Amino acid sequence: MLRRGFVCVAILGALSVAPAAAGDGSMPSVQQGGSGVLSADGLTRLVTVSTSTQLSTALEAVSTKGGIVERVTDLPGWWGIPMVTYSGVDGAGLSADGKTLVLGDITQSYPRTTSGFLVIDTSSLQARRTIQLKGDFAYDALSPDASRLYLIQHVDQNDTSKYVVRAYDLEHGRLLPGRIADRTQKGWVMKGYPMSRATSADGRWVYTFYQSPGGFPFVHALDTIRGVAHCVGLPWRGSQNGFGNMRLTLRNGDRTLAAHWLSGRPWLSIDTTTWRISRDHRAGFPWALTAALGSSTVVLGGLALVLMRRRRHEEFEQELGDLLRVPEREVVV
Repeated sequence: MLRRGFVCVAILGALSVAPAAAGDGSMPSVQQGGSGVLSADGLTRLVTVSTSTQLSTALEAVSTKGGIVERVTDLPGWWGIPMVTYSGVDGAGLSADGKTLVLGDITQSYPRTTSGFLVIDTSSLQARRTIQLKGDFAYDALSPDASRLYLIQHVDQNDTSKYVVRAYDLEHGRLLPGRIADRTQKGWVMKGYPMSRATSADGRWVYTFYQSPGGFPFVHALDTIRGVAHCVGLPWRGSQNGFGNMRLTLRNGDRTLAAHWLSGRPWLSIDTTTWRISRDHRAGFPWALTAALGSSTVVLGGLALVLMRRRRHEEFEQELGDLLRVPEREVVV
């Protein structure tokens, strides 16, 4: 484990071009069709489908066993399932208790001057509330009981990666003043692209991995109950173009957040109770397949894995050491 927590440590000298910030980033809009969003019990997928006139949207509850449409309702307007990462397949918008779904409106005109959201009761598939806001907003997250909705507000018409995070009180129907951000980073420009997400089992914590061109990638941790955020900066140099293949996974009872590649190859792990990061030594190696190939292959494969682990660990420690030796003032969040 590293000697200190690298909790959104932004080396100012290294990040002078585009500093990473604590907060969420621009959202990849909404989706009609596709896989929709999986219900809390895993038995149904909620999917939005455009009608022939495009003046209404069909919201379908599709069985995961056989793909049968069990229920459908027509909603006035053009709505879609929120997509919260660029590499995600499944959509978002469903509360952890499974009772509430939030849809986002679809627009073909930019820059947006108004944004709409539809709050759906999943038991009836009927609209419970319609939200209309001035400005460019996108869905981010819901509290487990759907009492609070978190939104991304785009603040630059020429650069949608710049944003602030806002909270909307669904019980009283009002946008709350202020923004959700790490209070120790006041004045920093929020900027980033969401690539992968993981959510705690109870729906309280939402973790999002962000690509930050010109700076360091980071994981944004949002407590959807208390409305507070933490940002964990990750040591990385060079191009971030491959981060579409980065994934987040929670394990150890949600106490460990692992950042790993789509192939399963490990990279880093984050202690979600202390925000300390360490090199992830969990093997991404197909041991079952190796065993089937014979004992000699196991020995050779195991030796190769040890050597690869050692080399990656040494490279990681060297890289982190280089970052922390930069003689500039640190901003610790």
